[in-house]
Amino acid sequence: MEAPPDNDVLWARSLHFTHRDGSPGLTGISLGVREGEILAVSGPRGSGKTTLLRCLSGLVPVRSGEVWFNSAPVHTLGPMARERLRRDRFGWIDPEPVLVPELNVWENAALPLMLRGAGRRRSKAAALEWLERLDIGDKARSRPRALRHAERQRVAIARALAPGPTVLFADEPTAPLHRADRTHVLRTLTSAARSHGITVVLATHDPDTAALADRTVALLDGRRVHTVQLPDTPDTEGRAACSLSV
Repeated sequence: MEAPPDNDVLWARSLHFTHRDGSPGLTGISLGVREGEILAVSGPRGSGKTTLLRCLSGLVPVRSGEVWFNSAPVHTLGPMARERLRRDRFGWIDPEPVLVPELNVWENAALPLMLRGAGRRRSKAAALEWLERLDIGDKARSRPRALRHAERQRVAIARALAPGPTVLFADEPTAPLHRADRTHVLRTLTSAARSHGITVVLATHDPDTAALADRTVALLDGRRVHTVQLPDTPDTEGRAACSLSV
């Protein structure tokens, strides 16, 4: 078994994944992600972006192939070990915000830290810092049901950043946001990642979002390709589709 390069915090080789219905999700994907890098995984809907992020993060086991994190093999870990890895070292942002309705905003943002065993005061301070950065600090004591959809997504992003993950997996993180909100949140996310040395793997079908990354990997039908044609997003009507190269 060949160990990955020392400067790659994530490294995958020949990943294959099959969905429950038997359809292929990934076919022979190989890539490396350097420490502190922001990597965009681009491609149209259904190209395998989410599946790749789920495999890299250990959320689902690959059918065959290898996934390494900091030179340790993730693909050989059992379910409990993968869960601990995700809790302690990874952050995750979904396209849709999923918050605990019984908790207020800062408690939702602080939840991963408290689950790690951090004290309430430290967890609250970290949560409030990120809520302020994302312009949602004034809602810290509100319940999720009192927030707009875009505000709930900001809370979900703060929750992912508050524990200071080594790697942040962001699956279309600004999909629910309007363009003005999207730009601000993306710049906050990317600047935070750079200032804190967080590695980001960002799945997106939006060329403007991909342009903020250091590098782009393009997928099509579960395979890595050199060029992929991205469709227009709803708020860029009239603009020609963008072709991304890696």
